[in-house]
Amino acid sequence: MKRSGKKVATDRSFVVALSRGLDVLRAFQPNDGLLGNQEIAARTNLPKPTVSRLTYTLTKLGYLTPVPRFEKYQLAPSAMALGYAALANLGVRHLSEPFREELMRETGGAVAIGGRDRHSMIYFGQSRNGLMLGVQLDVGSRIPIATTAMGRAYLWAMAPDERTALLRELREHYGSRWPKMRDGIERSGETVARHGFAISAGEWQDDVHAVGVALKLNDGTGPYAFNCGAPAFRFTEDRLRNDIGPRLVAMVRNIEAALGGAAPQSTQLKPAQSKTTSQSAQSKKETGKRVKPGGRVARVAEGIR
Repeated sequence: MKRSGKKVATDRSFVVALSRGLDVLRAFQPNDGLLGNQEIAARTNLPKPTVSRLTYTLTKLGYLTPVPRFEKYQLAPSAMALGYAALANLGVRHLSEPFREELMRETGGAVAIGGRDRHSMIYFGQSRNGLMLGVQLDVGSRIPIATTAMGRAYLWAMAPDERTALLRELREHYGSRWPKMRDGIERSGETVARHGFAISAGEWQDDVHAVGVALKLNDGTGPYAFNCGAPAFRFTEDRLRNDIGPRLVAMVRNIEAALGGAAPQSTQLKPAQSKTTSQSAQSKKETGKRVKPGGRVARVAEGIR
């Protein structure tokens, strides 16, 4: 786990000890069970003696529970309470549930909402009907920003300066794997500009296809992003573009309207129908603003190369 790229050495307001303690808590992933100091050190890139002091302190504060028999730790109720409190305060999670459930029933896909956690998106709401994907995901699961539909939709909803900074972090994080990921991100930018959704067809998991749409609010929170995914044989690329993508766009725009974050787009979009004439005209207008001749997203080269 890479820590924040913020230059903490010159930021006198930044509390390094607190940052490291939170890194230790972040090291625990869903379905992990128990972690020892050595495993935590490997995940956080912190020295093991530092990790030992931090786990001792977090144990005393009630955020970790020691398991002496295995010389390991697990998250304590106090730590879990923070997560549940955060979920309870995310109004978008509760308001979006009926919309997610309806889209799940209509498409047969799993529908989720997530927010950014460093180089990943973390699920905080999901609707599924027993659908088996190549990987099991639930609330609290993390997926990469660079290769997933949800992550790419989120990335292209960020403010330009924030997106540039994140792209530079991702380039450093992935090293030699970055050029291929960058190409996928650029393609998704063009798709978002034209159609309002991003696509990941086997770029994260070979057998998983999905679309993603960002949610923008006016209250200073977010952006967040939704996805709708299924096994590749169920969601072909043609269906992603012509059916699932437009459905997800319509769903998210309606959620934005319900939250007071944006004016709703057409709510009459039929399941297997492309965008309406007015939507197409708007899309062309946006494309003219955001896409360079030749199909490249304007200003994408800065920070992504």
